Amino acid sequence: MTDRYGADVLAGDWRKPPRGRSQQVPAATGLVVEEVETGWCGAVVSVEKSGGMRVVHLEDRRGRIRAFPMGPGFLIDGAPVELIAPVPAAEAAALQAAREAASRTASGSRAVADTSARIARGSRIFVEGKHDAELVEKVWGADLRIEGVVVEPLHGVDDLRDVIRDFAPSPSHRLGVLVDHLVPGTKEARIVQDALAIPEAHRDVLVVGHPYVDVWQSIRPERLGWEKWPVIPRGMSWKHGILAALGWPHETQADVATGWQRMLGTVRSYTDLQPELLGRVEELIDFVTAVP
Repeated sequence: MTDRYGADVLAGDWRKPPRGRSQQVPAATGLVVEEVETGWCGAVVSVEKSGGMRVVHLEDRRGRIRAFPMGPGFLIDGAPVELIAPVPAAEAAALQAAREAASRTASGSRAVADTSARIARGSRIFVEGKHDAELVEKVWGADLRIEGVVVEPLHGVDDLRDVIRDFAPSPSHRLGVLVDHLVPGTKEARIVQDALAIPEAHRDVLVVGHPYVDVWQSIRPERLGWEKWPVIPRGMSWKHGILAALGWPHETQADVATGWQRMLGTVRSYTDLQPELLGRVEELIDFVTAVP
């Protein structure tokens, strides 16, 4: 005999509504919905407050308009929805901008979610000092961890020849170096030229630089309230002079360290840095992550 009651009544997800669970949808102008109880189908023409509640006005294909309470009880293509108040254009734009910002790293790269840092490569990027390393970490840190690239401070370039020799570069062990104030005719330019002349400095070594006296200067001056960085008189320590121009404490090395942290705190992303630094760091990352 046929079982008129069918299979097991508890088979499947008996808690799930036949049409699925309701989703919240903003009642944007032009959205076509169907009101469940009356079967009225129309496009949203307006949303307003009436009698202490929000109502949505729907216009059917004949031009007739009816008002319904906002909330659940509507269908879109047969799926249940709960109409909510539309987001104002300015607020929607701000929300979209926030979402896009959250999906990017400080360097402007697309953020990779739910991914752990890669095991460190043999290749390295060397920078001149602690401040350079901290700035690179703040802007490119997320990218470097994904790529497995370690940044190390050199504490000056005077011993660059020995650094290259000790590193022993190879196709799987590349060396990238970022040098401050690397412009023609400077001491730094002569040191780099001399270091690149040794046999170990072959195609697996890349030395690039920016034109600024110190990496501090690669921060856009607008972030510190200036139109341009001030010129510090000869004979005065450059960093102490900059802090003095800012009106910050500048007498001791501790003052310099504190001043740098305040300055670093003004950097939010790559947009707060000068392009001369941005291009060089990106070039180094590409170089040390290239597949041989």
